[in-house]
Amino acid sequence: MYQRDDLTGGHIIKLGPGNEDAAMSALRAFPGGMQLGGGVTPENAKKYLEAGASHVIVTSYVFSGGRIDWVRLGDLVEAVGKERLVLDVSCRRRPTRKQRGSNPEAAGASEAGAETELVVVTDRWQKWTDEVVDAALLRRLGDHCAELLVHGVDVEGMQSGVDSGLVRLLGSSCSIPVTYAGGVRSLEDCEVVLREGGGRVDLTIGSALDVFGGKLPYDEVLVWFKEHGGRGEAGASASASTSASASASGGGGSHDAADGTKD
Repeated sequence: MYQRDDLTGGHIIKLGPGNEDAAMSALRAFPGGMQLGGGVTPENAKKYLEAGASHVIVTSYVFSGGRIDWVRLGDLVEAVGKERLVLDVSCRRRPTRKQRGSNPEAAGASEAGAETELVVVTDRWQKWTDEVVDAALLRRLGDHCAELLVHGVDVEGMQSGVDSGLVRLLGSSCSIPVTYAGGVRSLEDCEVVLREGGGRVDLTIGSALDVFGGKLPYDEVLVWFKEHGGRGEAGASASASTSASASASGGGGSHDAADGTKD
């Protein structure tokens, strides 16, 4: 489907064990058209690139002890080259240190109007790190990869609208291609990403698409994408681009993964 529509840059995410064959099959079906993530390390990354992945997507491997391990990140860059590497930054909102007061471990949604910060989460979004997502972090990460894939975890899988504040941060801070994921449910939400990101933020849609059981027609998204300057490559459009997401599960086929990949 993506190959037919010349829609490159989609994501194949391996969730859990037993999905290697499905992932490799998907890569071979569209050589150079899809990115792959899930358990990627310097030792196995080349295998996926040689199988047809345009890029490898990496998250948890570069974190150690709640912080980014810049040595590990350097090992990945050395193994595959920054031009083939996408860094996945999944983040959630929590009260700032000032708001948390005497409970530094407090996390989760804050009261309306309370000041929040975006913090990187790993391990299926269950583990908080000490890395606050701000302009400085995004720019430093951008020096080590070809693209950033940023998940707004608080709205991921909920089809409740996008995190506009996060989109604005990405649009104002990233000097390399960046793709936002989380909460897109309609073409109006696509317009929000286009507007709030200043035309510099791409987007990915998963569970909301009708091909994955949602209500948003894939064909309408494709038309919108083409009308807004899309050139069939996530991260290449000057205005906005859309890459649909799939996961390789132990069951074999590719399908949407609203609980752990894209929305």
